[in-house]
Amino acid sequence: MRDLRRVRELLLGAGYTVAGVREALGPVAGGALARDEIVPALRATAGGSPVEVLTRLFWLQVPVPEGAVAVDDLTAAGLAEASGGQVRALLRVEPLEAVDGDGHAGYAVSDLKVRPGDGRVPADDHVVGTGGASANLAQLVVHRPVDNVLDLGTGCGVQAVHVAGRSPGARITATDVNPRSLELAAMSFALSGVDGAELLRGSLLEPVEGRRFDLIVSNPPFVVAPPGDRRFAYRESGMAGDDFCRRLVRSASRYLNDGGYCQLLANWLHVEGVPWEERVGAWMDGCDAWIVQRDVQDPAEYAELWLRDSCEAGTPEYRARYEAWLDHFERENVTGIGFGWITLRRSERPAVRIEELRHAVEQPVGAYAHEVLDGLAKADEFSTACGRLLAAAPGLVQEQIGPPGAEDPERIVLRQARRLRRAAGVGTVEAALAGVCDGTLPLDRLLDAIAQLTGMDAGEVRAHADAVLPELIADGFFV
Repeated sequence: MRDLRRVRELLLGAGYTVAGVREALGPVAGGALARDEIVPALRATAGGSPVEVLTRLFWLQVPVPEGAVAVDDLTAAGLAEASGGQVRALLRVEPLEAVDGDGHAGYAVSDLKVRPGDGRVPADDHVVGTGGASANLAQLVVHRPVDNVLDLGTGCGVQAVHVAGRSPGARITATDVNPRSLELAAMSFALSGVDGAELLRGSLLEPVEGRRFDLIVSNPPFVVAPPGDRRFAYRESGMAGDDFCRRLVRSASRYLNDGGYCQLLANWLHVEGVPWEERVGAWMDGCDAWIVQRDVQDPAEYAELWLRDSCEAGTPEYRARYEAWLDHFERENVTGIGFGWITLRRSERPAVRIEELRHAVEQPVGAYAHEVLDGLAKADEFSTACGRLLAAAPGLVQEQIGPPGAEDPERIVLRQARRLRRAAGVGTVEAALAGVCDGTLPLDRLLDAIAQLTGMDAGEVRAHADAVLPELIADGFFV
C-alpha cells in the first residue's frame, strides 16, 4: 500500500477534493456532470492544471498526456496505465466530501463508470462508485462517535471511510461477497488514511458470527429481482423478494452492543391486500426502529430503473429481461416497491415508528437520528403526571387557517421549520403549550393556567394533554 500512500499525497497536493473539483468546474459544468453529461466538464478542465488533469483522468475517464501526471506513481499503484504518450485510468478515483460539508473525507476507488451509450454492460463483479444511494446512507448514519463498526456489503468502502472520519481510531470491519469489492475497498482505505481495517468475505452477518458492534451500516444488495437473477453482485442478492433486507433487520439485535445502531437502505414489496407498514413492521425484533419510506415505484418503473442502471436498455436481452421482471411481480401480486431508510437501536423496550416522508428534510439526518429514536422511547413513557419537564422543539412555526377577519381560526397547524419538517393539526391546548412551554416550568402549572385562560375544565385539559402529547413528542414537536 506504500504506492497508494504516495498517490494520496499527490491527490491532496493537487487539490483533487470535492471542493477543488467544484471550483475547477464551476456551476454550469458541475450541474451538467451531476446529470451525467461530461461535455461541459471537459471544456472546463482543458487548462491543464493538476486538479483539472486528475479530474479528467479519474472522474471524466478520458486520457491525459503522459507529461501531465506522475505516471510512475499511478501505474505502480494499479490506478492507471500509460501507452502511446497518454495515460488512461484503470479505476475510478472519486474524492469524498465530509457529510456535514466541512472538508475532505477521503477517496473511493471503484471500477470505471459505464455510461449510457458506451455500448458496454458492467461485469458481474463490477464495483460501483459513489451515487445517490451511498450519499443518502452517509447522510443518515448517526454522528455519535463509535468504537466498533461493521460496514456490511462495503462495495468500494464509502460508508467505512465516512464513519472513520467521524470516529478516529474506531475499529473498522468491512464485509462483502465480492472479492473485487474487498480489493478496491482496501485501496479506498489506503487513499483515505484509514488504517487497520479488517476485510472479510461472506454474505449477510455470517463473517462476524458471535461478534457485536456499536454500529452496523449497510447499503446492501436490496434490488428485488426475479428468482435466481443475481447478475450484478453490487445490487442483487439472489434471495427471494425483499428477503435480504428482512433477514438483516431480523438478525441485527444479536450483533449490536446495548444501545448500538444498525442503519441501512432497503427496498420492500407492496403486496396486494397487505399494508406495507404491516409487512415491514413484522421484520422488527429487539430494537427501537424508525422506518421511513421515501419513494414508491410501480413494477414497470422499477424494472426500467434497474435495467437502465446496468445500461441494458437497447441491448438484445432488454425486452426478455423486462418481461421476466414483470412476470415475477405479477406472480407475487406485487403492486409496488418501496425505497427508504431503516434505523435500528438495540433496546430492552423497543419502540417502533413506520412512516412515509416524501418531502425534503434537513440534512444530514444522522445529526439528529438518535433524537428521533429518543422521542419514540420517551413518548411511550409520557403522561402529564410523570413529573418530567416539557419544552417545545426549536424552530416551530404556528399557522392559523380561517376566513379573513374571523375571531377564531378554523384550524391551527404546527410546522417544523427544521429537521423532519413535519406538520400537525393541533387544538387550542397544544398550540398554547407550544407558545409557553420552554422546559423551565412544571407541566401541571402550565395546564392549569391554560384551563383558566380558556375557561375549560382543568381535568378535561389534562385528559386532552394526556391523549395528544405522546404523539406530538414522538413526532418531535415537543421534547
